[in-house]
Amino acid sequence: MSLSTHVLDAAAGRPAAGVPVRLESRAPDRSWTPVAAGRTDEDGRIRDWPDPGAGVHRLVFETEGFSAFYPEVTVAFRITEPDGHHHIPLLLSPFAYSTYRGS
Repeated sequence: MSLSTHVLDAAAGRPAAGVPVRLESRAPDRSWTPVAAGRTDEDGRIRDWPDPGAGVHRLVFETEGFSAFYPEVTVAFRITEPDGHHHIPLLLSPFAYSTYRGS
């Protein structure tokens, strides 16, 4: 399984470099366990997260410097195809954000 993310600063029309991001996995008791942390590169990407396996996970984006309203964005997702590639993009602007399952 591979996991990647891409953060785009929609207001500026360019990648959001330097965004701190945490990967966490949900335990059976529904608590969250840290798996890895990183910062987006100059292209707004983190490509090589460790394999969290099947289950429920989340990426926590620390967006304080990129959004006037959202200091943090959390995107929870479920991996049911542990052999596939999972890409979680985040489009960010001062007062809105969106995400989708990318390819």
